[in-house]
Amino acid sequence: MTLHPSDGAHAPVSLVDEELVRDPFTAYARVRESGTLVRGLIPGADPVWLVTRYDDVRLVLTDPRFVSDVTAVPGQAVPDVVEQIRAATGIAPEYLDHLRRGLGDVDGADHTRLRRLVSRAFTARRVAELRPRVEEIAERLLDRLPEAAENGVVDLLRHFAYPLPIAVICELVGIPEQDRGRWREWSAALAAGLGPGMEPALRGLADHTRELIGRRRAEPADDLITELVRVHDEDGDRLDETELVTMVISLVLAGHETTAHLIANGTAALLTHPGQLAALRRNPELTPRAVHELMRWCGPVLATRMRYPTEDVRIADTLVRRGEPVLPVLAGGNRDPRAYQDPDRLDITRDPGGRRETHLGFGQGRHYCLGAALARQEAEVAFTALLRRFPGLRLAVTADDLRHGPNPGAWHLASVPVRLQG
Repeated sequence: MTLHPSDGAHAPVSLVDEELVRDPFTAYARVRESGTLVRGLIPGADPVWLVTRYDDVRLVLTDPRFVSDVTAVPGQAVPDVVEQIRAATGIAPEYLDHLRRGLGDVDGADHTRLRRLVSRAFTARRVAELRPRVEEIAERLLDRLPEAAENGVVDLLRHFAYPLPIAVICELVGIPEQDRGRWREWSAALAAGLGPGMEPALRGLADHTRELIGRRRAEPADDLITELVRVHDEDGDRLDETELVTMVISLVLAGHETTAHLIANGTAALLTHPGQLAALRRNPELTPRAVHELMRWCGPVLATRMRYPTEDVRIADTLVRRGEPVLPVLAGGNRDPRAYQDPDRLDITRDPGGRRETHLGFGQGRHYCLGAALARQEAEVAFTALLRRFPGLRLAVTADDLRHGPNPGAWHLASVPVRLQG
């Protein structure tokens, strides 16, 4: 990818460019400094505006003039870039609907209605009550970690970073333990982005969710599926069948994918920054602040969902016309020198803003991540327990040998091979 300052907003960027996928933080820094807004190109879709500067990203995420649902844009029909991308998958419409009807896809009254149905499960009080269970699961997984080692090396992503959050969210939602392995496989296929594994994964998730809904109708339990089934059956106007299935799928996927990769990315970052690791070992009370900094510095979500302005909006020196797709790039905003001093430096003592979270890792505004408090807590528990249990923990490969997945919207390590003893 080549960008020159003189190109300004006229230098389009391919979002599947090899350099951007390999090192998105450096690539988006170049985009950010080349112009306020830059055109992004996605195969099979109309061009989009890339928003990469902190204040501009935050504007798009918080200004009610920007919506996620393209049908909310008044006037003539506006091309839906996300649908253009999804159409390339060839997934049957009845399954594709479950990628269209989640919390992140709707605005206004529909968004409020759906969010209220599940928000009580993710309040600060409820999350705090879950902490002992999260700690119990983490300790159990760490007990088993040495058994998973081959020639002294264990994949921390597979055997710890993934199993911890998926166990927590599956217990909360109501996915039986014997089924969680399949959910993990389906989730990984979707997280990889467009590809041949996407349709069977989505079919598997939707069909199995319908099966679970049927079970809960016959045998209610103390979980979110049971509560959502009750709402659907008593008042279909509050939650229709497609929304019910979609809600279960999106809660489980969102409830573990980001957290798993935050733990994996964060562990790799600490192990390749020995000064930061030593500081955290000396002062475990820094862990909450470290989680914020790791989410800023190497968060797994590079860009959030597409937004569409409902009227002409000026972003800095660029006029974005009504309905033109805008992609907020979190990775650009989180490393913006206009917002952070020395932003490319990992610093776990960096002030996250007190009670006000300043980084963009969990989004901002009305679509702020519903499970952010739970994700932060799980990461805090994971780092605390891991570093306490294995003081000699180190990477089994060099930093350059760590490999990431091909999804241009995510920063996901394929594995985190570690040695438990130094």
